[in-house]
Amino acid sequence: MTHTSRELLERFQIRKSNKQKQLFRDWLCRQLEQAGYAPAVEKHRGIYTSHNVVAGDPDKAKVLVTAHYDTCAVLPFPNFITPRSLFWYLVYQLVIVAVFFAMVFVVTFGATLGAAWLLDDTDAASTVGMIAGYAVLIFDLWWMFDGKANRHTANDNTSGVITLLELALTLPEELRDGVCFVWFDNEERGLLGSSAFVRKHKAAKKNALVLNFDCVSDGDSIQFFPGKSVKKSAAMELLAESYLPAGDKRVEVVAGFGFYPSDQAQFRRGVGVCALKESKLFGYYMDRIHTNRDTVLDEDNIALLRSGTVRLIGAMKEKELYAK
Repeated sequence: MTHTSRELLERFQIRKSNKQKQLFRDWLCRQLEQAGYAPAVEKHRGIYTSHNVVAGDPDKAKVLVTAHYDTCAVLPFPNFITPRSLFWYLVYQLVIVAVFFAMVFVVTFGATLGAAWLLDDTDAASTVGMIAGYAVLIFDLWWMFDGKANRHTANDNTSGVITLLELALTLPEELRDGVCFVWFDNEERGLLGSSAFVRKHKAAKKNALVLNFDCVSDGDSIQFFPGKSVKKSAAMELLAESYLPAGDKRVEVVAGFGFYPSDQAQFRRGVGVCALKESKLFGYYMDRIHTNRDTVLDEDNIALLRSGTVRLIGAMKEKELYAK
């Protein structure tokens, strides 16, 4: 990695509060300016105000390379994702929901019993129990979105931020025309930054090939999840040709079933990129993220993605496939 990326990892791994995000954006824009870009920060108001950092012209770009820079609250359980197995993904989500509502039930039941004993009034006890249950529900939702920041975000999504930065800083100037880099805000709160971006840049939403790097550094299987429009295009072959395996790193462009919940879903020609592990039980999976165990940043993954993206952009420009 470049010295700049190492500085990012050491100084700006926490990007959750408004102040933390502002410090990171100021630093990022300085690095991009020094590399010859003219970055802009697009502000989008809403329930949560999003600030997307854009380097390039998104309305004329044929290729968007993206990653979200916001980070999440630390949770007691990981966000366990199985992009090739909908069954295990749903099972895990149902388990989390069951635990969540079990907590609400236990608090509600306990508060009701305690209030009934103290107040000797069934109606008042029921009200106390209901209020206690709602309080737990609201607290849990608040914690997920606005709770204590996770201090370890190597994979989610410092890895994607660094991949984007490495590419932007090293991309030859002759290949920069037609390419736009976007660091999205508020992905963790429901893809808010990318949603605001596509409302403003409708041409990019419809026409640009979008490579979205999200959690790319903890796993030896680098997988690309293209949308339907990409699967039917010449870009599929170029993706497979451009990203080459290296050492024990495997690369797969998923032509069959696969889903990856991230910002590329906002675009017609989006491709989600992540790193996965493999087990006999779950198949391909991702773990650790959203917990203090998110500490793995594999530089080999980032180097593979950077060099492959340079090859892809060069091949698309040479074969005039930017808009196909």
